[in-house]
Amino acid sequence: MTATFAADARTPADLLRSALDGDPARPLVTFYDDGTGERVELSVRTFDNWVAKTSNLLQDELNANPGDRAALLLPAHWQTAVWLLACWSVGVAAAPGGDPEAADLVVSGPDGLAAAQACSGERVALALRPLGGRFPQRPSGFLDYATEVPAQGDRFAPYSPVDPDAPALEIAHDGTVLKLTGDETMRHARAGAARLGLGPGDRVLSTLSYDDWEGLEAGLLAPLAAGASVVLCRNSEGLSTEQWERRTESERVTLRLG
Repeated sequence: MTATFAADARTPADLLRSALDGDPARPLVTFYDDGTGERVELSVRTFDNWVAKTSNLLQDELNANPGDRAALLLPAHWQTAVWLLACWSVGVAAAPGGDPEAADLVVSGPDGLAAAQACSGERVALALRPLGGRFPQRPSGFLDYATEVPAQGDRFAPYSPVDPDAPALEIAHDGTVLKLTGDETMRHARAGAARLGLGPGDRVLSTLSYDDWEGLEAGLLAPLAAGASVVLCRNSEGLSTEQWERRTESERVTLRLG
């Protein structure tokens, strides 16, 4: 079934549109932070709304243009997934774990703020707090994502169509850096979905980082290419076998990675 879902999609943003045309009420991204006890579940429609708002922020407030490069200093988190799809919706190349100094803009969580200072372009900080909360005090030199995004529009249209043959992703893989266009990203994602045996209705639980291809494939791109959904777990090292079993059952997980 992976070969038939969104067969004409040439960018990851196309996949999200295809998911909306299917069952927009189904869960797409479920996120656990076992350090805080947070659980967030986003349907396709809700996830798309966050992507639209973030895309409008990128395009209209941060003046990001197709061909720009965004360093994403973020963990595997539901907001990171939103930022990736927003970059691809605008035509910005996403570089998870990339060098901020070489980027046109940087998006950072609390742990990456010092490194993010090296970016001479726009800087956005994510508190990664439960319920998408803002920083108690905005980091100097950064926009607070949680403060800026609510006022953005709920629908997004790029000023120019996204070119599937333009750079879309730079990510670590096997000791090197993959540099992929949107179309190449799609082909890699579909190959991953086929290798993992994913299809519509599957639920992939991942504890892997988004800073390399294996983690991004498992925790976002392969499930998205297959019409499946993801359960992202962060700070979960201390969970017992029994706790993992309960979560796997309650979330109807069909594949666990990491």
